[in-house]
Amino acid sequence: MTTYANVFQPQQIGGCTIPNRIVRTAHSTGTLGDDLIAYHEARAKGGVGLAIIEIAGVTPESTTGIPVYSDKVLPWYEELSTRMHAHGTQVFQQLWHGGITLQRMPDQRPVGPSAVPNAMVGITPRALTTGEISDLVEAFAAAAVRVEAGGLGGIELHAAHGYLLGSFMSPATNLREDEYGGSLENRVRFTREVLQAIRSEVSAGFPVGIRISGDEFIEGGIDHVEAEAIARELETDIDFLDVSMGTYWRFHKFLSTLDDPLGYELDNNQTVTKAVDVPTIVTGRIMTLDHADHIIGSGMADMVSIVRAMIADPDLVVKAREGREAEIRPCIGTSMGCVAQLMTVGKIQCVVNVAAGAETTVPFETPGLAAAAKKVLVVGGGPAGLEAARTAAMRGHEVDLYEMTGELGGQVRMAASVPPRSDLEAITRWLADEIERLGVRVHLRMPVDPDLIVEAAPDEVIIATGSTPKPTGFQLSSPTRPVPGADLAHVSTSWEVLGFGGRAEIGSKALVYDDTGTFEAISVADKLLAAGCQVTIVSRHEQLGAVIPFPPATVAASRERLFAEGVTVGPAMASRRITQSAVTACSLGLGAERTFEADTVCIVTFHDLNDELAAYLAEEHGDAGFGVHIIGNANGTDTIHAAIRSASKVTRAI
Repeated sequence: MTTYANVFQPQQIGGCTIPNRIVRTAHSTGTLGDDLIAYHEARAKGGVGLAIIEIAGVTPESTTGIPVYSDKVLPWYEELSTRMHAHGTQVFQQLWHGGITLQRMPDQRPVGPSAVPNAMVGITPRALTTGEISDLVEAFAAAAVRVEAGGLGGIELHAAHGYLLGSFMSPATNLREDEYGGSLENRVRFTREVLQAIRSEVSAGFPVGIRISGDEFIEGGIDHVEAEAIARELETDIDFLDVSMGTYWRFHKFLSTLDDPLGYELDNNQTVTKAVDVPTIVTGRIMTLDHADHIIGSGMADMVSIVRAMIADPDLVVKAREGREAEIRPCIGTSMGCVAQLMTVGKIQCVVNVAAGAETTVPFETPGLAAAAKKVLVVGGGPAGLEAARTAAMRGHEVDLYEMTGELGGQVRMAASVPPRSDLEAITRWLADEIERLGVRVHLRMPVDPDLIVEAAPDEVIIATGSTPKPTGFQLSSPTRPVPGADLAHVSTSWEVLGFGGRAEIGSKALVYDDTGTFEAISVADKLLAAGCQVTIVSRHEQLGAVIPFPPATVAASRERLFAEGVTVGPAMASRRITQSAVTACSLGLGAERTFEADTVCIVTFHDLNDELAAYLAEEHGDAGFGVHIIGNANGTDTIHAAIRSASKVTRAI
């Protein structure tokens, strides 16, 4: 059993004792009120030492769901602190002003140090006057007083990611010529005034810290050298330092993706954390207590932020402390549930944890044992089938899972066969281990037909048979006319290129036709690059990954990497014909043709649902005495996220 000698040591921050070194740094959830408390309380029960609550805007003009600018927040703070402290977790509030990142509001523009627009928002801000700066200093201090009055243990100023305080400190966005611009001393003046104003209003020993960007990834902005200088400049005014990375100029750098290695921020940011003597916090795809323990033990930081891994499994710390690491549901790092859903739907979710963001109504695991144990037969061993089998077994049912191939994992195995996406397979490996632990009987290389089902006499049948690519040559722009030449030997499906369902002929110049706008074409391109091909992607869409939610967080890193490796893209085009040596495509709506040399062609297209078994059972065996449920790709879902959610919903109700 791992002891984690460093992780489970207390940490003193000002007058506050943190019981262990694991932090959940601030992150938006889209939840409010009791839902937000329940979200954080679930992780407090799970053993986290310090929770820093998501941004609270200090003025009504830069507001979030936490009205820290008003005394109305106090009852909510009192409830939050009471419930978090009951589990031994300390809780701080992150104070914030969005500055140049704010969208246009009625009759007003965003404000900042200078008239430099934010890269994502694209609205030229208005430079704050010195009088307005003084007003904001007072607003931050008043907010901090409310945080302490509400029973929370400390505050963190958000001065990273290009928000108001960070934009003042950055030479890329602060072009002022007064006492708040120019020299480093002047650029940090606003932040220092805020820190000192807060210090003068809160109790002695009340922790006051700051989050900064160790690298903004803006030309002429803050890099690790500048960040180190900022940290040294502010060290005497802070009780702790939290170092992150990135801005809206490269959004994915402060949220990370599968393209980023584990701990990707550490090499850059440890130069900053080692430059100061106050307690420090680091973040950036840190997924396990073993990794956190190493970071602390090696002196890179005093505390480690684990956020997304505890979105996936809120009990991570407790399970690790008790030697149950194998039971930790893994985060697979896609950003498709947490960031993408937050930025599109407006509320946090998780690809692998259906309860994330819904803790008041959805238990993390299951609703408990079913009223009566049933015999459940699951057809298909992809993520949907595996999740269904696990949940059904946890409900106390007798479960048999049938998979027609020799391995579990389904299409996830294909997606994970490409190195940048290898982490995807962690969830299916974990689910496979779980169903073994729970006693699910697994039958590999066992195609299922109606006779087998009738003979097995189950109470419930769950169909998770997935989907299969449409015949090579299908494209949505001409659905009734296959692409001429698609039957040539050097033309393949994505499955064949990825090494499943046949073997593709791979030459030196490859063209990938992307009909779907998903990660599938990106994975195929990666595979062809690894084989030494020069790769061109022709897409029906305007950009790679066009249908993936919130591309700045989910796709941008992949695009950067592919372009750096020489991949070219032809957007908004359809394939017209394929020859032995080339593909001719035309611009959608315009008809103008362009020819691309290619001795290898892969058509990434839509799938046909493998729902024949479900349809037959419904028609021929509707009165056979067993329920039939179809889930995952066989029911039209097209992501791991949707597959797991559909499986969980069905089996929790059985």
